[in-house]
Amino acid sequence: MVSYMISASSGRPVTKSQLAYETIKARILDGSYGPGYRLVLDQIGRELDVSAVPVREALRRLEAEELIQFERNVGARVVAIDPTAYRHAMETVAIVEGAATGLAAPLLTPEAVARARALNDRMRRSLAEFDPLTFTALNAEFHEVLFSACPNPNLVDLVRRCWTRLAAVRDSTFSSVPGRAPASVEEHERLLVLIEGGGDPAEVERFARGHRLATLEAYLARQR
Repeated sequence: MVSYMISASSGRPVTKSQLAYETIKARILDGSYGPGYRLVLDQIGRELDVSAVPVREALRRLEAEELIQFERNVGARVVAIDPTAYRHAMETVAIVEGAATGLAAPLLTPEAVARARALNDRMRRSLAEFDPLTFTALNAEFHEVLFSACPNPNLVDLVRRCWTRLAAVRDSTFSSVPGRAPASVEEHERLLVLIEGGGDPAEVERFARGHRLATLEAYLARQR
């Protein structure tokens, strides 16, 4: 018999395995479990008041998502992403999110565009007392509004999975290159104007992809 618990994030009944998965993944993405952090089954099980079995099932799911890896004689550790892997992840996001945003553009309602602009305005105001993590969260929400209207659900799912993979880096790009933030806000505004003006989807795609790649280039230039 499968027993259920209540998820803290969604408030819905979930299996013990799902609860363990959601909890561990959230801690990886918010940085509580940093790169190289060792995930001990018994310890996590005690914290969640579950046996080691659902924790092990959760870790296998996270391994498939490449958020953790198993090492011989060590167990599960949070994956540490090197700069090359980060570049590959950002390039992938630029391509798939650009495509999704282009397809979504003709379908965006005035209300959706207004919501995106409101988020961008919050990002602009936040520049005065810059917090890279808050800025990054608003940035993610802004782009979610735009690409989620894409009529291809497989592409939307792919974008979100790429975002999850990128978030596992747990190092906001804007922490390393805060000077990129004002330019990003202005590019957001130009993207919204392009969409509102009925810009060709291919042009919207190119602009959205270039916007992402500009952030990546700023990061790589700082690393060099």
